[in-house]
Amino acid sequence: MSGKTVLIADDDSAIRTVLSQALSRAGYAVRSTATAGSLWRWVAEGQGDAVVTDVVLPDENAFDVIPRIKKLRPTLPVIVMSAKNTIMTAITAAERGAYDYLPKPFDLNALVQTVGRALEQSQKPAPSRGAGQPELLPIVGRSPAMQEIYRIIARLTQTDLTVMIAGESGTGKELVARALHDYGRRRKGPFVAVNMAAIPRELIESELFGHEKGAFTGATSRLAGRFEQAEGGTLFLDEIGDMPLEAQTRLLRVLQQGEYMTVGGHAPIKTNVRIITATHRDLRQLINQGSFREDLFYRLNVVPLRLPALRERAEDIPDLVRHFLAQAVREGLPRKDVSREAIERLQAHRWPGNVRELENLLRRMLAIEIEDTISSSAIDRELTAAPVRQGPDPADVSGTGLPDFMENYLSRYFASFGTGLPPAGLYERILADVEPALLRAVLAATAGNQLRAAELLGINRNTLRAKLRDRQVKVIRGLG
Repeated sequence: MSGKTVLIADDDSAIRTVLSQALSRAGYAVRSTATAGSLWRWVAEGQGDAVVTDVVLPDENAFDVIPRIKKLRPTLPVIVMSAKNTIMTAITAAERGAYDYLPKPFDLNALVQTVGRALEQSQKPAPSRGAGQPELLPIVGRSPAMQEIYRIIARLTQTDLTVMIAGESGTGKELVARALHDYGRRRKGPFVAVNMAAIPRELIESELFGHEKGAFTGATSRLAGRFEQAEGGTLFLDEIGDMPLEAQTRLLRVLQQGEYMTVGGHAPIKTNVRIITATHRDLRQLINQGSFREDLFYRLNVVPLRLPALRERAEDIPDLVRHFLAQAVREGLPRKDVSREAIERLQAHRWPGNVRELENLLRRMLAIEIEDTISSSAIDRELTAAPVRQGPDPADVSGTGLPDFMENYLSRYFASFGTGLPPAGLYERILADVEPALLRAVLAATAGNQLRAAELLGINRNTLRAKLRDRQVKVIRGLG
């Protein structure tokens, strides 16, 4: 026998019985109650070595009791259970000082293991944000995959650890980054988001670290970079896999030494910023291709957090639909219902665009549908009307978005020089940005076979080798 006593509070007698039996078999003494009042009395009397409690009790909410428990007995671990499986439940549990949060229904073995871990260590009190925090975060879902995300987020809000969020486009990576900031230690500081893929490569260093007047042609005044703007808060670097190697080197210095230099600057600037990154790309593959620094990866990947694709949590779609419909109505779109059959049709869809695609579809249908209830046939028509291509035709780049991207790229580039013109050599600079990515993609597609890669590009093998050398593209040895 362990000699430890666990206090249980839950108004469901069946749950009390099951928990009591499981914890007793694990060697713990158990006392159980249906009310917060009895639980508080036992704690005040010094009883119990750990607490397992439901959030909603008949006489008082456990979230109101936990701060009193932590004030009276700071080292007493409190494990919270709840059937309201939302991100705010997990975050509130962490903020009130709970050791852990377990969504109902829970795994008995996991709960017993959690109690064991809790008894092995002391839990420091966490800062309280006060009761009645409204649930404003649009991170929705009760699936097991999302419950695990909530628990990780809740724990990370109490730290300044660097987090790397992985997931397909549209899964909500920036929402998670904002949650980590808004409910974390740096919530009073700024949250600054920057998308690496949306900035011309030659401007990324200036965008991140700022530049001094006269640092380059067109730099007519000093510019504060994103690190300076995020001082004391959080800097979210989205699509980190698109950061060029030169900027990666600068970022590595920030992570190693806590300082950076502006472009054209001479004195290092100390920085106090939490960095959160996100990517939909396989960074390990980019490391193998030589386009991402391995040492930077390990500095950024302190806490990896993978967001599931929507197709992996289709059971969350009804909750997401209700959330997006209510949000759209608040923004002025007409109120409509969605039939049960329509929900089932939505759950059967693969959602390559993930949650963002679902939200856009619902908004579109609220605007264009005449009927008060959106039917499965209407959903089917909308999904069929806009088929998603599984991949681009290798012989056709006109539909890949490349022309639009280049126009946006050049517009931003020329705008950066104000009323002046950039220095000569624009053609070569664009090639320097575009050609390495093209060469790496073709080599990856041909498994490193340079002869086949040259044929695909329509150039001879010697020209390909010269380009690989000039562009410093890493070659996969032993093939071609």
